[in-house]
Amino acid sequence: MTIRPRDVLRWVVNSGTALAAASLVLTVSNARRIRTPDVDALPVAEPLSVLIPMRDEAANAPGCLRAVLAAIDRWPGPARIVVVDDDSTDDTAEILAICAATDPRVSVVAGTPPPDGWLGKSWACHQAAQQVPCSGVLAFVDADVRVSPFAFAATVAALRVAGLALLCPYPRQLADSPAERLIQPLLQWSWMSTLPLGIAERSSRPSLSAANGQFLVVDAETYHRAGGHAAVAGEVLEDIALLRAIKSVGGQGGVGAGAHLAQCRMYHGHREIREGYRKSLWSAFGSPAGAVGVVTMLVLAYIVPAVAALTCSRIGLLGYAAGVASRAISASVTGGRTWPDALAHPLSIAGFAALTADSLQAHRRDRLRWKGRALPGTTPRARVTRRG
Repeated sequence: MTIRPRDVLRWVVNSGTALAAASLVLTVSNARRIRTPDVDALPVAEPLSVLIPMRDEAANAPGCLRAVLAAIDRWPGPARIVVVDDDSTDDTAEILAICAATDPRVSVVAGTPPPDGWLGKSWACHQAAQQVPCSGVLAFVDADVRVSPFAFAATVAALRVAGLALLCPYPRQLADSPAERLIQPLLQWSWMSTLPLGIAERSSRPSLSAANGQFLVVDAETYHRAGGHAAVAGEVLEDIALLRAIKSVGGQGGVGAGAHLAQCRMYHGHREIREGYRKSLWSAFGSPAGAVGVVTMLVLAYIVPAVAALTCSRIGLLGYAAGVASRAISASVTGGRTWPDALAHPLSIAGFAALTADSLQAHRRDRLRWKGRALPGTTPRARVTRRG
């Protein structure tokens, strides 16, 4: 029996379309079931500590703190803010000193350089957590996040009502430049289209873990019982690793819809996107072979059908439409742009593949840096679902 090239191509297109369709079904299911904190929920009066790591964030510090303080004003229990200046080289320390002098709820810690085996963000978060009691709730907030006045009250209420140990309401991701609009929506889409959120939230399996350190709320006692950020000291994707540590001691958690509670603009333009994802994508899939496997599946599901559609393949057109629909649904749930951006989904996948290859090459050549620091001793463990 002779296998014709045309038959092979048809099989490849059919397989890609089937994958895209399955992903669409999961996206629809997640859109219906995703946990969404209610801004009208009865707030829980317990101690709240907001912990903010900052390194060279002079441009973000004032806006971040103004938003956090406005949210603290609506918190019914005791609350404090601890900001760690992670050895900044700009005016971050001076700005934070002014903020602390004008509001007693703000404490500033002069961070020390990370010890061997630690990456900068985990070390800064660890230093912040050491300043607060091991009770109540900890809320980790990145400097480029702007929380709404109801963010903490709604999230903690959702955490307690659901009996979770950790909850990450996914902020709306702001994206203005063409590169941002191509790449950033993949952050939310990656877990909306691949992870059964309801099952993942209750599962103890490490592989079923999605988290986002931009805005992460965790039960303080469980956090410390799991080892805190010391348990994830060398992890590039420390948020997912932290959720896995929480699961290892019996806690549950995951991501939720948070576009109504916070927003974040991670990167500004192509250069920052490349630098940001270069430091993390190499670790996202466990090994270079894992990265090749994942990228191959993405190309098969979202690029092959689109190319086939250009040749008037009906099956290819169905696969392309499934990918676009999955992307559009994810955007509508998470506060992103829907149209016309979703139509460029195959180009987004191509860009992601290029960024992954760039990150793997930089890691192999030991050229990973972030905010002026080399990233030594990192290990590929966590799966990508959040910021680069």
